[in-house]
Amino acid sequence: MQQSGGAARPPVRSAVHRPPTADLLLMPIGILAVSTSGPLMAAAAAPALAIAMWRNLFAVAAIAPFAALRHRSEIRGMDTREWKWTLAAGVMLALHFGTWIPSLRLTSVASATAMVCVQPVWVALIARAMGHQVPRRAWLGIGIALAAVIAFTGVDFSVEPRALAGDLLALAGGIASAFYTVIGGEVRRTVSTTSYTFICYGTCAVLMLGVCLVFDQQLVGYDGKTWLQLLGLTLGAQLLGHSLFNRLLRTTSPTVVSLAILFEVPGAALIAFIFLDQTPPNAVLPAGLLLLLGLLLVISSRPDDTEPSVPAE
Repeated sequence: MQQSGGAARPPVRSAVHRPPTADLLLMPIGILAVSTSGPLMAAAAAPALAIAMWRNLFAVAAIAPFAALRHRSEIRGMDTREWKWTLAAGVMLALHFGTWIPSLRLTSVASATAMVCVQPVWVALIARAMGHQVPRRAWLGIGIALAAVIAFTGVDFSVEPRALAGDLLALAGGIASAFYTVIGGEVRRTVSTTSYTFICYGTCAVLMLGVCLVFDQQLVGYDGKTWLQLLGLTLGAQLLGHSLFNRLLRTTSPTVVSLAILFEVPGAALIAFIFLDQTPPNAVLPAGLLLLLGLLLVISSRPDDTEPSVPAE
């Protein structure tokens, strides 16, 4: 399509990309994996900051052989921009863990998860600030999904100082997570999942180790059950959850990914009910249907003339 001056109209930079069918099928796996994060961290008998350090360090150890054998040349060839943004993603991930994990000790799992999952709003606002278009239907879908989160958690917020501090920490964790997701969406256009997660998780682990040392957190001496919980967090929430969503950022916009993660709310609440005896609200089915409706509205809102993504894998 031509404008009056004869120049081609530039493509719209949309914050919403329709994910391929294969990626849509992978989303439930990632959602189930990250849903185990809150309950496991709340149950683990280890300092919150140490939990964040160990799950990232264990993940780096698991990824390292693949990074060394198959992606060494790619990592060496990454340009300044790719290194800068990948390291920044690691910083944002550390801020996310450093605020959200402690919140689980101050407020309920459902409340902390709900506050951190406000991140789709922050992702959409960041996308707007970056010049991307956020269609009205996408905003409607985000609003419906957030209403589902509130309905499911039963507005589980409190003005009690300890719980309020936990809610605010979780909110800060959601903002950091939004930046982490947006940065990941930019980096994953040219950097593979393995290289990106190896550097990002490594950066996060180093930062969290420094914080643990500064605040004199216990890093060893846990019982066998706690170490198994840390391994479970690494294999499930970190490698299968975080890494799978980072993989989805190759073809799926951060707005859609962050909205899909909202399904962690009912997942985490149900797991907390089974293992931590925290009773979930009764609005399970309505909230789930509203979440699905919100996600479908966002996915279907992408304009037809948007700029395509450039996947790297």
